[in-house]
Amino acid sequence: MTGGVAAVIVAAGRGNRAGSEVPKQYRSIAGEPVIRPTLVAFLAHQQIGAVQPVIHPHDEDLFRAATAGLKKLLPPVWGGATRQASVRAGLEALRATAPDLVLIHDAARPFLTGALISRAIAAAKEHGAAVPAIAIADTVKKIDEQEVVTETLDRSRLRIVQTPQAFAFGLIIDSHRRAAAAGREDFPDDAALVEWAGHRVTVFAGETTNVKLTTNEDLARAEALRLAALADVRTGNGFDVHAFADGDHVMLAGVRIPHSRGLTGHSDADVALHALVDAILGALAEGDIGVHFPPSDPQWRGAPSDRFLAFACERVRARSGLIAHLDVTIVCEAPRVAPHRAAMRARIAAIAGIAVSRVAIKATTSEKLGFTGRGEGIVAMATATVRLPWSAS
Repeated sequence: MTGGVAAVIVAAGRGNRAGSEVPKQYRSIAGEPVIRPTLVAFLAHQQIGAVQPVIHPHDEDLFRAATAGLKKLLPPVWGGATRQASVRAGLEALRATAPDLVLIHDAARPFLTGALISRAIAAAKEHGAAVPAIAIADTVKKIDEQEVVTETLDRSRLRIVQTPQAFAFGLIIDSHRRAAAAGREDFPDDAALVEWAGHRVTVFAGETTNVKLTTNEDLARAEALRLAALADVRTGNGFDVHAFADGDHVMLAGVRIPHSRGLTGHSDADVALHALVDAILGALAEGDIGVHFPPSDPQWRGAPSDRFLAFACERVRARSGLIAHLDVTIVCEAPRVAPHRAAMRARIAAIAGIAVSRVAIKATTSEKLGFTGRGEGIVAMATATVRLPWSAS
């Protein structure tokens, strides 16, 4: 990418006020880490060409787990001792992409909308420096050291400022470099730094739902809001069969299991993942695996089925939904599933970007009855529970 619009997502903070050993940006709300819907909002926006995360070096494993399956995300860079230093690290990392504009957003604000991002981009194009803001509804008073009111402020001239804050790239990176050279690391936000550097900052309409999650109470409210917004609960079912053929292993639920025979199929014949893909697509009413990955297309010959599952999960996220639960039943005489159950659950969870606790793997035989009982093949049945924003369509 050269030119265009980039985003810096600041996720290097420790979040101590949330009272947990896990930084707030990696805490779970409605089954997803806080940072994930934040990143998805920018990755899904058609005008955003690059998304640069800035994380704490101790959080690499947390970040990797939280972003599993996300595409087009730039490798994270390490943040600094202050938010300001972290933003500067993200801006410096974007030099190679040379964007025209950059949006700077807090990872712990997961409820921003695509419309807000669009307004930020438009404001930056017009003004060079712009921040989202909302009016203050309550009376604001100024107090002294003894908690005595000294002044009632005119709230009509006051605004609460949010992120994403949007800037011409050259303007913001130059302002950050000047502040660093002057030894200034104390600005409360990027707009204040830009104001100090002598530039004019304009405000545009923010969103009351674009709250920053800071405390445990914030996280609890966010969980409730997220679940309330995802009121359309869908269930889909999937079923798949593959016959045994020559081979020395089978792929089941993304795990390679040594076996005296293999499974025949156009891809890697992972019957469990194929059933899951159909279950998820069924919940979305978006066809089946054959519609999106037709066996007549040679590009899918021998393809790993994790690609198909990742695609189905991405379709859920493209509709601003989440996967609540995935359940698979495998029917076969052999190989034995139980020794591999934990690995299967972990692999599906990693592909889908959900917690292992939201994946169930069950196995049974058909008591020597039918083609599975004769050892001719394997059956898998799957159920997917998906939550989507409610829509009349």
